[in-house]
Amino acid sequence: MNSSASAVARGGREARAPIALHPAASPRPGEAPAAARWRSAWRAVKVRHVLVMVFVLGYPFFASPFFTFQIGAQSLALGLIALSLTFLGGYGGMVSLAQMTVAGFAAYMLAIFGSSSNVAISLGWPWWLALIVAVSLATFVAAGIGWLSVRTEGIYTIMITLAVGVAFFYLAQQNYTIFNGFQGFSRIGPPTVFELDMHEPMPFYFLVLACSLAGYFFIKHLIRAPFGIALQGIRDNPRRMQALGFDVTAHRVAAYAVAGFLAAVGGVLMVWYNGRISPGTVGVGAMINILIIAVLGGMKHPIGAFIGAIVFVLLQNFAIDLVDRERFNLVIGGVFLAIVLFSPDGLLGLWQSLRNRLGASFTPRGRGRIHR
Repeated sequence: MNSSASAVARGGREARAPIALHPAASPRPGEAPAAARWRSAWRAVKVRHVLVMVFVLGYPFFASPFFTFQIGAQSLALGLIALSLTFLGGYGGMVSLAQMTVAGFAAYMLAIFGSSSNVAISLGWPWWLALIVAVSLATFVAAGIGWLSVRTEGIYTIMITLAVGVAFFYLAQQNYTIFNGFQGFSRIGPPTVFELDMHEPMPFYFLVLACSLAGYFFIKHLIRAPFGIALQGIRDNPRRMQALGFDVTAHRVAAYAVAGFLAAVGGVLMVWYNGRISPGTVGVGAMINILIIAVLGGMKHPIGAFIGAIVFVLLQNFAIDLVDRERFNLVIGGVFLAIVLFSPDGLLGLWQSLRNRLGASFTPRGRGRIHR
């Protein structure tokens, strides 16, 4: 008796073979499913992926310390915070303006539980213990923000997260007992690990790069996992997913927690980069900047957060050579407006549209592509 007949005899249910979505993902005879998934993942690696990986790994060896630290490390840290918003907005349909608030909260907690210039407030815990507590508390706060906002949609979600961010800004500015008021905390530097000083541009760059790559590949895996697929289904039609038995609220709150974890790690990297944290770091301008970075790169692509961060940091550092420093917001606003008008999917959408047009121009007449 074959396996299908045995299944019918045991429970009356028909045994069906899994449907392969891609030829490379279907296991070969005698091959384990895990090996088939790894083979499919390796086949998905393109030449451009290898070139980008080689570039980011070799970047600090040919770039100056200024470009390594000021451009590279800052772009990756901001990109990690923007990645949390890309995950929420692009795959969960929830645009949150509180991601920089979560990042700033993690930075404040690191300064309070760790070491800083204000020895009267900072507890002086070991850096690794302060780091764990700061990221854990920030993730918990992000889940609480999600619990408040997931019952709303659209503009109401944006307004609730904006209200939370503004409330935290004024709390940090006016509270001197815990947050030290408008002065904040300074002299918050990265630790020395195995006699490797993370203050130096190259070690700090590789630290931020490792965290950014881990966050990027984690999100790439998560959006293909059952949780990510269910979250995208909730984004498209929450009522149908609720009818199918999915807990819509729990999935959305969990998405906020995941995004909060990424933002918290990015916030720790940013406070190590700046060496200080103050209420201005979590102000309305900083919250809007994260939204601009995510939209510039493209909300539908995890890599778009880092591309948007690179463009933002380059404009922030070099636009003042063309215009006054006070007019930077005008420049970034004009770039943001142009991207939104001509490419709603950001720079990656613009690049994809250009590739499609070039491909159509070089396609011989009479030979069309076959769409399956």
